[in-house]
Amino acid sequence: MSNYTEKEALEYLVNLGETKVLKIDGQQFTTKQVYAVREPIPASIQVTTLTALVDYIKSNFDTKASEKLLIHVKSPVEVSLCSELRSDAEREEYIKCRALLPDNICFDRFMDTESFNIMLQSSFDSKTILQEDKEVDFKELLLKVTGCIKDNVVKQIGDDGVSQAATIKTGVASVADVKVPNPVILAPFRTFPEVKQPASKFIFRMQSGPRAALFEADGGTWRNIAMISIKKLLQEQLKEFENVEIIA
Repeated sequence: MSNYTEKEALEYLVNLGETKVLKIDGQQFTTKQVYAVREPIPASIQVTTLTALVDYIKSNFDTKASEKLLIHVKSPVEVSLCSELRSDAEREEYIKCRALLPDNICFDRFMDTESFNIMLQSSFDSKTILQEDKEVDFKELLLKVTGCIKDNVVKQIGDDGVSQAATIKTGVASVADVKVPNPVILAPFRTFPEVKQPASKFIFRMQSGPRAALFEADGGTWRNIAMISIKKLLQEQLKEFENVEIIA
């Protein structure tokens, strides 16, 4: 049987909803978990180009000219525009840019030479590299090798796992062994179209079939190059806006 009187029981139930603030050793504590009421945060606008971001800032559509803005280049494919910290230590994200990229770029996996050829032509930018005092376009070179290779003839030369040779058609009826280029420098479409596509090194390998593959070989350095390019472009196009800070 309970030892509480009816009055004590009612007082206990009333106190269940009460939150007390206690001061212990100069610090304040509450008897219950409390949560701050947050200000509403508007939904961000989703766009796919840096041009849309620049146009939005220049329009002052949702912001004032005196309001401080922060552009955060998060990655080669994502950029966001945020407000400064509010009184509740939150930021408003006004607009988010997400680059539209080709969906047929494939690394680290062998594919038939027809698919490889289409990928190179549709999703890689042409890039001329000065190598050994002569200009080389590795994209065109790979297209030539994979487009003219004789079926089922790819062989290893050497034991280092780097050099390869392939038998390609050099005329209507003639064939010849050629050394497959390696490494190669290519510029896939990997960031926003408004900036120059960063070139990087790839390991090019072939298998009998014939099949071909590209393996990234720059340790992700191209990402930093792309992000710096995005930052420089935005700084140039928004140079008259002193209230806009850009980080990458």
